[in-house]
Amino acid sequence: MLFTTLDFGLFLPLVFIVYWALSRIDLQVQNVLLVVVSYVFYGWWDWRFLILIFLSSVIDFAVGEALGKSEHQGRRKLLLWTSLACNLGMLGFFKYHNFFIENFAAAFSFFGREIPAERLDLILPVGISFYTFQTLSYTIDVYRRKLQPAEDPFQFLAFVSFFPQLVAGPIERARDLLPQFNRRRVFHYDQAVDGCRQILWGLVKKVVVADNCAHAIQYMFEKPTEVEPGELFLGALLFFIQVYGDFSGYSDIAIGLARLFGFQLSLNFSFPLFSRNLVEFWQRWHITLTHWLRDYLFIPMGGSRGSTLKTIRNVMIVFVLSGWWHGPDWKYITWGGLHGVAMIVTVALPFRRRYQEVVAYDGKFPAFREIFGILFTFLMLSFITVFFRSKTVPDALAYLYLMGSDPLSWLSWSVYSKYISLLVTVGLFFLIEWKGRREAYGLARLGWKWPRMLRWALYLALGLVVIHFNFSRPPVDFIYFQF
Repeated sequence: MLFTTLDFGLFLPLVFIVYWALSRIDLQVQNVLLVVVSYVFYGWWDWRFLILIFLSSVIDFAVGEALGKSEHQGRRKLLLWTSLACNLGMLGFFKYHNFFIENFAAAFSFFGREIPAERLDLILPVGISFYTFQTLSYTIDVYRRKLQPAEDPFQFLAFVSFFPQLVAGPIERARDLLPQFNRRRVFHYDQAVDGCRQILWGLVKKVVVADNCAHAIQYMFEKPTEVEPGELFLGALLFFIQVYGDFSGYSDIAIGLARLFGFQLSLNFSFPLFSRNLVEFWQRWHITLTHWLRDYLFIPMGGSRGSTLKTIRNVMIVFVLSGWWHGPDWKYITWGGLHGVAMIVTVALPFRRRYQEVVAYDGKFPAFREIFGILFTFLMLSFITVFFRSKTVPDALAYLYLMGSDPLSWLSWSVYSKYISLLVTVGLFFLIEWKGRREAYGLARLGWKWPRMLRWALYLALGLVVIHFNFSRPPVDFIYFQF
């Protein structure tokens, strides 16, 4: 069930009404309802997916309970490895089985020996990468004694399957989200209105910005040899904007939906398009995954505490695995590896700065140096993201080669004039994001000082634009659903 479908438009208000009607009865009943509706939401794609998420939940609940009762270190390690093996085993089988088989066969064929590669016709469960990392954070934190094990199975089932963020994050830590299922939720009108406003902005990002970019660049990536270099350059920029609008739009919708039900999810994007270098970008992009990889992979490997070579090794491992997490394909591994190399170079630069505040936090305009940093970072990320969109690594290299064959055409007005309406839309989107960069999301306080009728007219206009674009052309799936 997609957030942008009529099915979800009917599903949400019904669940919302029943959920808050039950708030006067019992917290447990509310949690049971959340489990049921979350399983309905997830099973809408394929009911067989429910078997995996239920199995993962049961295993980790049992492991957490056993960890809470055991003081023997050897037994605790065995329990932790049981959770890791079961969760990563299911993820590896469904997501990476064919990748291993095909590359194993290809390795032998390199030496002149052919081995049949038996592919399995597997359906990749939606969101398995997200909820696997979420449940692993629970068992690892219980093992580290940073979290008390869950006592109520329905609270734990609701934590794993919570439908707003189930299929594409944010990846919530158990210590942040799980306790919220143990507290009585009270409806707050202001919180619900703010949640609706964030949902609206997420839909604008997805339907108006990302999907328009997707339709515009489809031909460029499918037949790059038939497109001039300047148009390929624009396609690279638009795809990077599409990924941001698509994924951060989903996160905004998820966070807004959670607020409707009295929950607070973690910030997942903090205006990364205005990052002044790559270090700042990864502090603001897919924040929950970045923090997960830092706390459960980078720091346990030694982080930056050892020699320079060990630090470089750890950075490269994290980024390559981050790329591989996105999909069982060499293009994602290459994408992650390029980010790792770029990060190492950025950190090594003598003028590199670690920015804490958003750009021009106390002013309206950034300094010249900041403008240069933003533009350079944006261009570099757009070029690297070509690997994300292309079908294969050779296709990405061919795209970049064709794009770079005539750099002067990148500035050709004839290229941009073909997409003037889309570029105006993107420009307005950037303007709203810039004005709202100090807030949690772009639309948070836009028009806050306007008369109420004018402000609500803006929301209505944005809603009508979303409806128009959503139902006037073929739908585009959220990019991260495939991961």
